[in-house]
Amino acid sequence: MKNIFTLAEACLHHPDIEQKLTLTHQAQQLMTEGLLSLESLTPPLAISTVQFPSAPILLSTREMPKRKLGSPDGIKAFFHAIAHVEFMAIYLAWDMLYRFRGMPEQFYKDWLRVADEEAQHFELIQLHLQSMSLAYGDLPAHKGLWDHATDTSEDLLARLAMIPRCMEARGLDVTPAIIVKFKHIGDEASVSLLTRILTDEVGHVERGSYWFKFVCEQQGLEPEGQYQQLIKKYYLGGKPKGPFNREMRIIAGFSDAELDWLENTSL
Repeated sequence: MKNIFTLAEACLHHPDIEQKLTLTHQAQQLMTEGLLSLESLTPPLAISTVQFPSAPILLSTREMPKRKLGSPDGIKAFFHAIAHVEFMAIYLAWDMLYRFRGMPEQFYKDWLRVADEEAQHFELIQLHLQSMSLAYGDLPAHKGLWDHATDTSEDLLARLAMIPRCMEARGLDVTPAIIVKFKHIGDEASVSLLTRILTDEVGHVERGSYWFKFVCEQQGLEPEGQYQQLIKKYYLGGKPKGPFNREMRIIAGFSDAELDWLENTSL
């Protein structure tokens, strides 16, 4: 029987993209068939040992070239950026289940399913890029997402707050308006792709909310106050700026109080 943590280690510590995608889909199939062991045999390796492909070149957000969505080059750059986000999301989901041991079985099932869906998203975007004569790695990408993972590698609550309940939740805020833009220019392929990703991301953020509240309850912490503290500690600038998609965030497990705090620019 294969072991989930052995597969996670292979995905996180080998840079080959196709191998990573194949292993992720195989792991999900094994889990579905009840053929994947969740026994933790060895502790996780340090997050500093995680390996990434040599391309794309990773830049800080400030170093990234500015391109507008209204031009063909801007559309290519946009989908390359989305490809990078989805590719990093595979790492983030695997690292979530790899790094934090001793959780209920459902935690590992949930984040493996997330990893598998992120891999599906990445593959769909790869095909979309190919239709524009572009490949993942042809353009630079930003490195901010993994910085958040590194910052929270010792704290599961902080990881849940920062990745699914902050960075991934931003997709719920901005993607609907981008879908509308592609509808206006009649790009149905892009609309379909972004709609599929948005639908799945609501579920990913919801799993983040569920497990955040679960761990808070385990530790005797009040979730809304703890969320505020962690965002203020780990998010550069104190907290993300709106507008926020209240409807989707409520579906994804945010409370009205959390959204009121996010929207209150005086705090």
